[in-house]
Order: sequence, then structure tokens, then C-alpha cells
Amino acid sequence: MTKAFELLPKYNGPAPRYTSYPPAPHWHAGHAGLLNSALRKSSAPLSVYVHIPFCERLCLYCGCNVVIKKDHFAADAYIKNLDAEMELAEVAHHRLVTQLHWGGGTPTYLNCDQMTAVFNGIADRFHLAPNGEFSIEIDPRVTTGDQLRTLRTLGFNRLSVGIQDFDWNVQLTVRRIQSYEKTREIFEVARAAGFESINADLIYGLPKQTRSSFNKTLDLIRELNPDRLAVFSYAHVPSLKRQQRSFERYLPSDSEKLQLFIDAIANLTAAGYEHIGMDHFARRDDPLVTARDNGSLHRNFQGYTTHSETDLIGFGVSSISYVGNTFTQNHRELGAWEDEVGAGRLPVFRGYIQTKDDCIRGAVIEDWLCNGKVSKDSIEKRFHVHFDEYFRLELMRLAEHERDGLIEGRMARVIRITPVGRIYARAVAKVFDVFQSAAVASKAV
Repeated sequence: MTKAFELLPKYNGPAPRYTSYPPAPHWHAGHAGLLNSALRKSSAPLSVYVHIPFCERLCLYCGCNVVIKKDHFAADAYIKNLDAEMELAEVAHHRLVTQLHWGGGTPTYLNCDQMTAVFNGIADRFHLAPNGEFSIEIDPRVTTGDQLRTLRTLGFNRLSVGIQDFDWNVQLTVRRIQSYEKTREIFEVARAAGFESINADLIYGLPKQTRSSFNKTLDLIRELNPDRLAVFSYAHVPSLKRQQRSFERYLPSDSEKLQLFIDAIANLTAAGYEHIGMDHFARRDDPLVTARDNGSLHRNFQGYTTHSETDLIGFGVSSISYVGNTFTQNHRELGAWEDEVGAGRLPVFRGYIQTKDDCIRGAVIEDWLCNGKVSKDSIEKRFHVHFDEYFRLELMRLAEHERDGLIEGRMARVIRITPVGRIYARAVAKVFDVFQSAAVASKAV
């Protein structure tokens, strides 16, 4: 992986995570009618996302849309509004739900009765598939055994456990104190309750992380034996998240941060995990690995998934929907979201309807990030274009990536990303992003 360090100055620039194409900053002002219109035109199965924004305290590294409330009084009003929003989406009622995910914030901020009320609100309006994938993010510091058993009884079968790092110095710096023992207890209770899959979330690039400390965290993770792992890159955006300024001087350098990720790849693959793509890992018998190998792996706002056939509808503050070729996002401020729901309107504040060009480029980018290759034949058959002509300029730009060893077969029928290229996968994907090219061109004028 020496080559990866040599290429760091060249390819380590900012790039979207490409959970959508175009990325959300390029969407326009939107309204409820945009989502309703898309829902009326589609009858595809649904993936339902529910955002619970509340946390009892703020982790200083956090870049999520969260609302800090130490008392829990705000939860009842939020659940009432959440139920009202689901009722407003009546055009989608009774559709099949094959995937359900609750994120946050901290979804287990809700007590057992509140979680049951939200789940029943979904079950009353939609048809939940008997073999559906129903997952929830949990924080081991505030999650109880009773909550886990309630979630399993309701029908949740997957957990995503927030860990980030087990090192005390790191935890103290980012104000997230979480013991290995408490986390192990949560894994044990969850397995006893019958959850089919337990995932773990880590972050590399946090303040005071070292190779030694992060490898110890990875070793402890291997003892927990999660089914999947997400090893996210810490996003330092102090201009947006002021609390991050408090530890800037403790952040690892770019090369030190890259080394942490390379160590994670080596450690986890040695333990039997497959590097799915970007920052995700899974056991070799996991459905994600099968989907990657047969080219059916999909990527959306919830990460990697095998549910490529679904429309995504999001409920709650800041939630995103993707129905047909239409993106919409709910208001990101709690007050504005409440006001819209209270006025009897779906709380959409921005959206975007994809053009054919967006769909083609989005498919190419998704293939890069999900399958590590792009089949020109597949893109041509799907969209009725001649790949080499349509992407003539992009293929010229890829010549440099090919010389640098990030890709292979630029002019062949299948272009593949190399192991080094997977580390810079977003830099490769960015070549096909016309919005990024336009931004670069505008800066050069």
C-alpha cells in the first residue's frame, strides 16, 4: 500500500459520499407536491427510514442532525408529529415494506412504549414483509435489555451498534465514554434475544487516535464478532459543527489517518471480513458479499443494501426520500418540520427530479462504489447509449487515474478499480460527476 501514500496529496481532496446523484447540495427548493407526485407514479416496494433526532448529550465529533435534550419530554410531541407525517403520506399507504431503518440521533432515546407506538404507526399504514430487513441504530450507553427485547418482539432483526473507538483518551477527548464491557453486554443480550445480524460502527481519524490504540480497538471488535462493520472516515467540518474546534490540535495528519484505514483493512480482512467497498466490511457469507459479487449491490442514504428494487421514503426531521427518479428532503430544523406537519403538509424543503443524464451518471458511480467495476455493456443495454462516446471526456480524464494505478482497462469493456483505487474510490467516481466538473470550471474562471 506504499502507492496509496504516494497518491495521497493528489487524490485526498474532498468528494461527495454519493449516497445520491446528484448529491443533496445540488437539489433545489421543493414542496410536498413533489413527493406526492412521485409516490402516485410508483408502486414499487418501500424502504422506510425514520429519523429520531434526540440525544442526551453531544459527542463532539458528531456531524449528524441531532437535538440535545437531557429530559425526555420532547419525545412524546415528536412521536405525535411523526405519526401525523406518516398519515399525510396516505398515497403510499398499504404498500409493501421490505426494508425499515431507524436512525438518529439515538433511536433508543425512546422508551419501550414510545418505540412500540412508532412501530405500530408504521405497521398500521404499510404492509411489512414477513421476511423484511428491519434495522435500528443503537447507542450501548443508553440502551437497555428491555429495549432490545421489545425491538426484537416488534420485528426488528438487525442492529447497528455505535462504538467509534474504545480508547479512553480518544473517548475523553470527544466526550463519548463507552466501555468495552458495556458494549459486549449489549452484543450478548442482542444475540440472546435473537437478532439475526449485529453491525458495528467505528470512526478513524478521531483526535488522539494512534496506530497502536486503533489496532487495539480493532482487536476488541474482533472479539465482539459483528456480522458487518462500517469504518467511517471522520469528517472535520468546524465551520458547520463548532464543537469540533475544541480538539483540532489533536487530529492525526492525513498520512496518519490513511494509515489507520489501511490498518483496519488489513486487520479485518485477516479476521475473515470482506472489504465490500469504501468503508464497509462484511462476513464472507453475508448477503452483501453475494450482491457485490453478482453485481446487484446497491447504495442509498442508509449505506450498502441488497434492496435495489425499492423506493425510499423518509419520515422525521431531515429525512430523505427517493421515489422513482425524485429526491426530496424534509426540513432540517425541528421547528420548521413541526410547523409544516402541523399545517397538514408533508414537510419537504428541497428536492430534485433526475434527468436521464443524472440517471446514467448515477448508475456508473454506483457501480464504482458498490461493485468495484463498470460494465460498459451493462450501461449501454440499460440506457441505450454508446459508453465510449457518451463518456469520451471522462475516459480521457481517467487516463491519469489509470497511469496512477487506480483503475485498469479504461478502454476495455469492463473498467475495474484496483486495491489502491478502492481507497480513493470517491476520487474515481468524481470523474463522472458533472456537477463537480462544473464547480471546478467555475472556480477556474
